[in-house]
Amino acid sequence: MTNIAFESRIAARTGGEREPYERDAPHADRETRATGHAPGFDLELAIHHDLESVAEEWRPFEARADCTVFQTYDWLCAWQREIGTRRGAIPLIVIGREHGDILFILPLMIERRALVRRLSWLGSDLSDYNAPLLAKDFSHRFGSERFLALWQDICWLIRGSAACRFDVVDLKKMPQTIGPQRNPFLALKLVVAPFGAHATELGKNWDAFYASKRSASTRQRERNKLKKLAEHGEICFVTPTQPEEIERTLDWLLDQKTESLARMGIASIFERPGIRQFYLDVAKRAPRLAEVNRLDIGSTIATASFGLIFRGSYHYLVASYRGGDFAKYGAGNVHLHHLLRRAIDLGLDHFDFTIGDEPYKKNWCDSEQILYEHASAVTLRGRLAVAIIGAMSRAKRIIKREPVLWNAFVKLRALAGSVRGRPRIRATGEDSAGPAAEDR
Repeated sequence: MTNIAFESRIAARTGGEREPYERDAPHADRETRATGHAPGFDLELAIHHDLESVAEEWRPFEARADCTVFQTYDWLCAWQREIGTRRGAIPLIVIGREHGDILFILPLMIERRALVRRLSWLGSDLSDYNAPLLAKDFSHRFGSERFLALWQDICWLIRGSAACRFDVVDLKKMPQTIGPQRNPFLALKLVVAPFGAHATELGKNWDAFYASKRSASTRQRERNKLKKLAEHGEICFVTPTQPEEIERTLDWLLDQKTESLARMGIASIFERPGIRQFYLDVAKRAPRLAEVNRLDIGSTIATASFGLIFRGSYHYLVASYRGGDFAKYGAGNVHLHHLLRRAIDLGLDHFDFTIGDEPYKKNWCDSEQILYEHASAVTLRGRLAVAIIGAMSRAKRIIKREPVLWNAFVKLRALAGSVRGRPRIRATGEDSAGPAAEDR
């Protein structure tokens, strides 16, 4: 699709000039100008639909901007190539410049879901943190009022194309901070997401870090389990680098995770079109960003994981392990220990367990990231969708915060899963664990 370029002088206003969502929109097939009143403040907005066309600007800005790993070009380009295109998602890469210098990049998209066209973050479903890429001094230039005015203009300009008109703004999993900066989207009307994210600060030495997180009795118990595990074969932690080995390990991981989710009554996201290809794409095309690891016991894969490495942090995204004696003697724990040790050996500062509030994370983590959501309607059809989005989000928060309700929900979900039956998959594992796919 042809790129759309706009120029806009954005006023630092609090409202009252116009309602940009409802104003008659300009045509998107020509350059459009919208002029406000901000003496001495020039901002050029460009909206692109083709990610490859902005790669030469995105990559250098990404290297110096404040962002998370989920706003990297490699991650989002793979998502659009393998998933977004299949779904008919229209990328909207909004680039804001002042005097030629990039101030921000907003990776957005338009996607139709349940007859409603939504403006949301590109790759939102598989990205744990959705956010803009910001110049280091962005927060000094834009306070809350100025950003709200800018956001209104961006939405109005997007709706200038008939192909890009939307009914709902649906922004999920937004963190409080982006690097050291406050997330400017916190200026919108928000609700707290039903789940948070958890991370731990790594030390310089594995033994010291491990001792700080586990009591002496727990460490001894885990050593005893490790000896039992070794009776089943040589224990080997593997980080495959050859494409065929990466694919074999990733296939095992996603099959094993699918079986585990089915046991819990959860429909696996890994069976949806393009999901497997996406993870494989990232693992093969961006080896500096993504890695696949596994724990072999003898000739058998016992555990596997998929993670991302970015700016001093290891992001733990998907993990699963085989059941039976491997589960009994803690193969999953051994795998996690190796990952933590590997992160320390690589000189990383943080280990991010990402979204989900699983109890095991409390044993390791010393910080929690609160995530936020925003939903607002632009059309009459959108109002109904926003009401449904809000009701579902509130219900999920209530259920997750009440142990009795959550336990009942988990049992009912598992029962429903057993009635539907397990999917036919290639893995032969009996149990698995890892980040909660239902939170993604």
